[in-house]
Amino acid sequence: MALIPIYHVVAASRTVAAGQTIQMGQVVSLNTAGAVILQSTGSQTKIPYGLAGDTKTTSAESYMPGVVTASGWQNRVSDYFDETKASGKMTVYHSGGEFATDMYNTNVSSGGVVGMPLYGSVGYLDTFDTNDTRVIVARLTKLPAAYPSGVPGTDTPQNDMALASRFGIPNDSYIEIRLVI
Repeated sequence: MALIPIYHVVAASRTVAAGQTIQMGQVVSLNTAGAVILQSTGSQTKIPYGLAGDTKTTSAESYMPGVVTASGWQNRVSDYFDETKASGKMTVYHSGGEFATDMYNTNVSSGGVVGMPLYGSVGYLDTFDTNDTRVIVARLTKLPAAYPSGVPGTDTPQNDMALASRFGIPNDSYIEIRLVI
Protein backbone atom coordinates (compact mmCIF):
# COMPACT_ATOMS: atom_id res chain seq x y z
CA MET A 1 0.00 0.00 0.00
CA ALA A 2 1.96 2.89 -1.23
CA LEU A 3 1.65 6.28 -2.76
CA ILE A 4 4.95 7.91 -3.61
CA PRO A 5 4.57 11.62 -4.43
CA ILE A 6 7.04 12.62 -7.12
CA TYR A 7 5.47 16.08 -7.63
CA HIS A 8 2.19 17.30 -6.21
CA VAL A 9 0.06 20.42 -6.51
CA VAL A 10 -2.38 20.30 -3.57
CA ALA A 11 -2.04 18.25 -0.40
CA ALA A 12 -5.28 19.02 1.43
CA SER A 13 -5.96 18.10 5.05
CA ARG A 14 -9.49 16.67 5.37
CA THR A 15 -11.44 15.17 8.27
CA VAL A 16 -11.98 11.41 7.94
CA ALA A 17 -15.53 10.07 8.39
CA ALA A 18 -16.05 7.74 11.34
CA GLY A 19 -15.68 4.02 10.70
CA GLN A 20 -13.60 4.34 7.54
CA THR A 21 -10.73 2.02 6.58
CA ILE A 22 -8.63 3.76 3.92
CA GLN A 23 -5.15 2.82 2.78
CA MET A 24 -2.56 5.29 1.51
CA GLY A 25 -2.91 5.63 -2.27
CA GLN A 26 -6.57 4.64 -2.49
CA VAL A 27 -9.10 6.80 -4.34
CA VAL A 28 -11.30 8.73 -1.88
CA SER A 29 -14.54 10.72 -2.06
CA LEU A 30 -16.29 13.19 0.22
CA ASN A 31 -19.54 12.46 2.01
CA THR A 32 -22.32 15.05 2.33
CA ALA A 33 -20.64 16.47 5.46
CA GLY A 34 -17.36 16.99 3.54
CA ALA A 35 -15.48 14.20 5.34
CA VAL A 36 -13.20 11.75 3.51
CA ILE A 37 -14.61 8.30 2.72
CA LEU A 38 -13.37 5.45 0.56
CA GLN A 39 -14.62 5.92 -3.00
CA SER A 40 -17.13 3.18 -3.82
CA THR A 41 -20.22 2.41 -5.84
CA GLY A 42 -22.82 4.07 -3.60
CA SER A 43 -24.57 7.14 -4.98
CA GLN A 44 -23.01 9.45 -2.38
CA THR A 45 -19.52 8.00 -2.59
CA LYS A 46 -18.87 7.30 -6.25
CA ILE A 47 -17.47 10.69 -7.35
CA PRO A 48 -13.69 10.65 -6.70
CA TYR A 49 -12.08 13.57 -4.86
CA GLY A 50 -8.40 12.59 -4.71
CA LEU A 51 -5.82 10.09 -3.47
CA ALA A 52 -5.32 9.27 0.21
CA GLY A 53 -1.90 10.36 1.46
CA ASP A 54 -2.25 8.58 4.82
CA THR A 55 -3.66 5.31 6.16
CA LYS A 56 -6.73 5.15 8.42
CA THR A 57 -7.17 1.66 9.83
CA THR A 58 -7.16 -0.24 13.10
CA SER A 59 -5.49 -3.39 11.81
CA ALA A 60 -1.96 -4.29 10.74
CA GLU A 61 -2.39 -2.83 7.26
CA SER A 62 -0.26 0.30 7.51
CA TYR A 63 2.98 -0.02 5.58
CA MET A 64 5.83 2.20 4.55
CA PRO A 65 6.24 2.20 0.77
CA GLY A 66 8.29 -0.85 -0.12
CA VAL A 67 8.01 -2.54 3.29
CA VAL A 68 5.53 -5.39 3.13
CA THR A 69 5.49 -7.44 6.31
CA ALA A 70 2.80 -9.15 8.34
CA SER A 71 3.46 -6.87 11.30
CA GLY A 72 3.13 -3.60 9.40
CA TRP A 73 4.74 -0.31 10.25
CA GLN A 74 3.54 2.69 12.18
CA ASN A 75 4.77 6.10 13.22
CA ARG A 76 3.75 5.80 16.89
CA VAL A 77 2.95 2.59 18.72
CA SER A 78 0.08 4.25 20.59
CA ASP A 79 -1.68 5.03 17.29
CA TYR A 80 -1.91 1.33 16.36
CA PHE A 81 -1.65 1.70 12.57
CA ASP A 82 -3.91 4.78 12.42
CA GLU A 83 -1.92 7.64 10.89
CA THR A 84 -4.89 9.98 11.36
CA LYS A 85 -5.50 9.29 15.06
CA ALA A 86 -4.00 12.47 16.52
CA SER A 87 -5.84 14.98 14.32
CA GLY A 88 -8.67 12.95 12.78
CA LYS A 89 -7.53 14.33 9.42
CA MET A 90 -5.97 12.77 6.35
CA THR A 91 -3.77 14.18 3.62
CA VAL A 92 -5.63 14.03 0.29
CA TYR A 93 -3.77 14.81 -2.93
CA HIS A 94 -5.82 16.47 -5.68
CA SER A 95 -5.53 19.06 -8.45
CA GLY A 96 -2.59 17.43 -10.21
CA GLY A 97 0.81 15.93 -9.67
CA GLU A 98 2.82 12.85 -10.51
CA PHE A 99 2.86 9.77 -8.31
CA ALA A 100 4.05 6.17 -8.20
CA THR A 101 1.60 3.73 -6.63
CA ASP A 102 0.76 0.07 -6.22
CA MET A 103 -2.93 0.78 -5.52
CA TYR A 104 -4.38 -0.38 -8.84
CA ASN A 105 -6.44 -3.30 -10.14
CA THR A 106 -4.66 -6.04 -12.07
CA ASN A 107 -6.28 -5.09 -15.40
CA VAL A 108 -4.02 -1.99 -15.44
CA SER A 109 -1.02 -4.29 -15.86
CA SER A 110 -2.74 -6.62 -18.33
CA GLY A 111 -4.41 -4.00 -20.56
CA GLY A 112 -2.79 -0.72 -19.65
CA VAL A 113 -1.33 1.61 -22.25
CA VAL A 114 0.71 4.72 -21.46
CA GLY A 115 -1.56 7.77 -21.65
CA MET A 116 -4.79 5.90 -21.02
CA PRO A 117 -7.29 7.24 -18.46
CA LEU A 118 -7.59 5.57 -15.07
CA TYR A 119 -10.79 5.67 -13.03
CA GLY A 120 -11.65 4.95 -9.39
CA SER A 121 -13.01 1.47 -8.74
CA VAL A 122 -13.88 0.97 -5.08
CA GLY A 123 -10.73 2.75 -3.99
CA TYR A 124 -8.34 1.40 -6.62
CA LEU A 125 -7.19 2.83 -9.96
CA ASP A 126 -8.74 0.90 -12.84
CA THR A 127 -8.92 0.99 -16.64
CA PHE A 128 -12.72 0.67 -16.45
CA ASP A 129 -15.12 3.22 -14.94
CA THR A 130 -17.16 0.81 -12.79
CA ASN A 131 -19.16 3.70 -11.32
CA ASP A 132 -20.03 5.21 -14.73
CA THR A 133 -19.09 8.69 -13.46
CA ARG A 134 -16.94 9.62 -16.46
CA VAL A 135 -14.52 11.21 -13.96
CA ILE A 136 -10.92 10.45 -14.89
CA VAL A 137 -8.75 10.21 -11.78
CA ALA A 138 -5.36 9.89 -13.48
CA ARG A 139 -3.50 9.15 -16.69
CA LEU A 140 -1.07 6.25 -16.83
CA THR A 141 2.47 7.51 -17.52
CA LYS A 142 4.46 4.34 -16.84
CA LEU A 143 3.42 0.67 -16.98
CA PRO A 144 3.91 -1.56 -13.91
CA ALA A 145 7.57 -2.07 -13.12
CA ALA A 146 10.00 -2.21 -10.24
CA TYR A 147 10.39 1.08 -8.40
CA PRO A 148 13.86 1.88 -7.05
CA SER A 149 14.36 2.86 -3.45
CA GLY A 150 15.76 6.34 -2.92
CA VAL A 151 14.37 9.84 -3.10
CA PRO A 152 11.70 10.40 -5.81
CA GLY A 153 12.49 13.19 -8.26
CA THR A 154 16.24 12.89 -7.76
CA ASP A 155 18.92 10.62 -9.15
CA THR A 156 18.77 7.13 -7.69
CA PRO A 157 21.82 4.85 -7.69
CA GLN A 158 22.11 2.10 -10.28
CA ASN A 159 21.37 -1.45 -9.10
CA ASP A 160 19.23 -0.03 -6.31
CA MET A 161 16.96 -2.40 -4.39
CA ALA A 162 13.39 -2.26 -5.77
CA LEU A 163 10.52 -1.48 -3.41
CA ALA A 164 8.15 -4.32 -2.56
CA SER A 165 4.49 -4.01 -3.58
CA ARG A 166 1.26 -4.62 -1.68
CA PHE A 167 -0.16 -8.11 -1.30
CA GLY A 168 -2.25 -9.35 -4.20
CA ILE A 169 -0.23 -7.88 -7.09
CA PRO A 170 3.13 -9.04 -8.42
CA ASN A 171 6.05 -7.89 -6.31
CA ASP A 172 7.93 -4.81 -7.51
CA SER A 173 4.91 -3.58 -9.51
CA TYR A 174 4.42 0.17 -9.33
CA ILE A 175 2.71 2.30 -11.94
CA GLU A 176 3.37 5.99 -12.43
CA ILE A 177 0.46 8.33 -12.97
CA ARG A 178 -0.37 11.94 -13.62
CA LEU A 179 -3.22 12.94 -11.29
CA VAL A 180 -5.93 14.86 -13.14
CA ILE A 181 -8.62 15.37 -10.46
